[in-house]
Amino acid sequence: MSDPGNTTAKAVGADRSLGQLVASATAEMSALVHDEIALAKAQLRQDVKKAGIGGGLFTVAAMVLLFSLPMLSFALAYGFRTWTGWNMALCFLLSFAVNVALALLLALVGLVFVKKAKKGKGPQKAVASAKETAAVLQNAKPHPRPEPRPELTGGVREDKALV
Repeated sequence: MSDPGNTTAKAVGADRSLGQLVASATAEMSALVHDEIALAKAQLRQDVKKAGIGGGLFTVAAMVLLFSLPMLSFALAYGFRTWTGWNMALCFLLSFAVNVALALLLALVGLVFVKKAKKGKGPQKAVASAKETAAVLQNAKPHPRPEPRPELTGGVREDKALV
């Protein structure tokens, strides 16, 4: 049979010494710090990924502009000449304008991704969270412990031993 006076709260706290409680609190603090670090790493990883995508799109925009200009310019210029009958110089200018517009579009999409990465503020969030945790712990006060009553210690104070 179970003891009706032994509740779960008494069973959890009654058998633990001060050293065990301090060790438990230290382990909890260590776990909290590790979780804060893991959160900061995850937020940083997301921001770096967004910045990488933006940088990659900028690179693609530059590559499109660089490598496609000669061939695309000739193809577009001759196509415009066939379609409109305009002067060849004007057709080449028009094909260049189309290439620049494509590069600008890719650069704008890359800029959106870079702004999202800056907006994420992963490291700033992690630092703010750590500061908030430290502020809460600094303001925490230990739970007051009642003085031992003489009737529970057998009528003898703990600092005086019977000889």
